[in-house]
Amino acid sequence: MEKRVEALLYSREKDGNVRCNLCPRRCLIFPDQAGYCGVRQNIDGTLYTLIYGKASSINVDPIEKKPLFHFYPGTMALSIGTIGCNMRCIHCQNWQISHVIPVKGVEKGKVYNIVEEIPTEYVNPEEMVGMAVKAGCRGIAFTYNEPTIWLEYTMDVAKLAKERGLYTVYVSNGYITPDALDTIGPYLDAFRVDIKGFTSEFYRKLAQVPNWETILEATERAKKHWKMHVEIISLVIPSWNDDEEQLRSIADWIVDSLGDMTPWHVTRFVPYLDLRDIPMTPIETLEKAREIGLKSGLKYVYIGNVPGHPAEHTHCHKCRELLIKRVGYEIEAKNITDAGKCASCGADIGLRF
Repeated sequence: MEKRVEALLYSREKDGNVRCNLCPRRCLIFPDQAGYCGVRQNIDGTLYTLIYGKASSINVDPIEKKPLFHFYPGTMALSIGTIGCNMRCIHCQNWQISHVIPVKGVEKGKVYNIVEEIPTEYVNPEEMVGMAVKAGCRGIAFTYNEPTIWLEYTMDVAKLAKERGLYTVYVSNGYITPDALDTIGPYLDAFRVDIKGFTSEFYRKLAQVPNWETILEATERAKKHWKMHVEIISLVIPSWNDDEEQLRSIADWIVDSLGDMTPWHVTRFVPYLDLRDIPMTPIETLEKAREIGLKSGLKYVYIGNVPGHPAEHTHCHKCRELLIKRVGYEIEAKNITDAGKCASCGADIGLRF
């Protein structure tokens, strides 16, 4: 049975207004209205989440699909998502669930018309963790749309998952306040974050995000304070963020703030939604991006969305031995020790096992 759940992070303001403190937008929400994400509503001066336990998608996926390449490779994760998002990316592949606005709110940026209401299924936290165990999953990944706006539910699920020995993952855009990160932090093992570009103009045009630097701060806090496993993905869009300056800035930031062992996935863009007139990313551009990352000092830079490309595989950064060969989302061979090190030379490759 669905239940109305009071939001965890908000403050009461004058005239019955409330301020949401979940993401850096910190929306001031008037009575009966919702914030930018559309799924957190002010009802009589109390902020409620409208999506507690409401799942739009439940699947069993390889962890490599997130993508996470250095985190429990070869395992399966129960992957779940809901509706709504705190960004409005104009190329969003999951816009049918991410851009849903069930309640009138702060409608900045384009909201796409939904032909019919997206169906959701209510699953309480105990049932969701039970599904993962029954399916033989090694963990649970909160994905498909931005998990930050599902905080109350993801935290309840993550707590139970940890009790059952399951790992937990946020597949996130990183647009989260320190308060929210610190609330979920004790119960998260991995933080897979999009660093979409490296300029204010880019983030404003692509995602309607005004203060993108908070994403960098949150990601660094997840890594250093909460000791989460972090991997970065950058979708390389021709004429938008494929210039050498942005790519080098991303790579340099990863090295300086997260460490040179942090995997960086440079991924092929496919034309979609408002960017359907932009061509698919040339493989040469992705190879250039990978070379930039390696020259910046990163040990592991992967090319994504190009099935069969050799830069999908993991080679030891020290002896260059092939450690993990990937075919799609499947692992064909592993040459790593039980401690997650190179079996040939013993180098630590930053693998979470």
